[in-house]
Amino acid sequence: MLGLDVGQQYVRGAISDLAGTPRATATQRVHAAGGHGLVGELVQLAQYLLRESGLTQTDITQTVIGSPGVYDRERDLLALPGGLRGWGKPTVLAELREEFGESLIVENDIDLAALAERALGHGRDVDSFAFVSVGTGIGMGLVLGGRLHRGAHGAAGEIGFLPFTEGAGADLKDARKRGALESAASAAGVVRAARRAGMRGPVTARNVFAAADKGDQRAAGVVAQEAILVAKAVCSVVAVADPALIVLGGGIGQADGFLDAVAVEVRRVAPVLPELRVSALGADAVVDGCLAAGVERAWEIVVAGLPGAGAASGGRTQLNRRASVSLPSHPSHATPRAGQVPILPLPPTDGATFKIPHGVTGW
Repeated sequence: MLGLDVGQQYVRGAISDLAGTPRATATQRVHAAGGHGLVGELVQLAQYLLRESGLTQTDITQTVIGSPGVYDRERDLLALPGGLRGWGKPTVLAELREEFGESLIVENDIDLAALAERALGHGRDVDSFAFVSVGTGIGMGLVLGGRLHRGAHGAAGEIGFLPFTEGAGADLKDARKRGALESAASAAGVVRAARRAGMRGPVTARNVFAAADKGDQRAAGVVAQEAILVAKAVCSVVAVADPALIVLGGGIGQADGFLDAVAVEVRRVAPVLPELRVSALGADAVVDGCLAAGVERAWEIVVAGLPGAGAASGGRTQLNRRASVSLPSHPSHATPRAGQVPILPLPPTDGATFKIPHGVTGW
């Protein structure tokens, strides 16, 4: 299995066997300025992983790429690719299929992170949960009845487009491209809010949270507003889907103390309070989801090829890929592998600190 995660700052990848055991992993910073160049960087990363694992391209049974945006399976188009310039052009998918084969699977990156959380993290213990990622972008992966819910057009989970326009980080021009909530509450929104509050110098979302932890009242006000915005998004999810669990991921979502601040606001606005947890996974969550989805797809193909398999399922494989994905948890996945962020404890109830967990990027 080859899993690749394409982001604004980094491309990540891994190769595993059919049991999901990693053979090679790697991360490299993005230098490309457009879609064609980004395809080339993914190819370079894949070639490196193949060399490290002692394999060739012909040994790869399935390739899965996690990407921002909405992938329309009917039209084979990728829309709303976030900050990846040129990534939504039809030629990009054609190039990817030429490089990685027609069996290539393209999935939304946050959906894949939700699958990883289902297989490796807190989602092992529940049948329904929402993985809400807050960092350079904002998105959600929704698992209902143990199965990933994509929606009729693949847009389920695009909560960055929730029409929440309040907050000092909101920007109408940016909102037209990225969605109102993502404009206001992503890392870029946090930076805008901090600058408008009077913070100077090199301002990043990470720096804002660090300043809030040190007692900077301007930064603390920005973090408090961020918690309100994220709580409103969580409330919307609760009111529509009522999952048993909400998992926060991403650089902002995994900041120590932030979940507690969000929980306070959720209690004020939500009809019920689900369990709230910080993601058990680190920066490789999307890649882990790629491998899990690839392993599942490979086994579908194997099972479909067994004598009598078609008749037993009415001429179809048991899983409808367009509708959902089901990933059973596995005892061997109880502990994150080396290099991953371990399962994080819940932040202290006083919500006094906003420290950044080691290994989490997207700020």
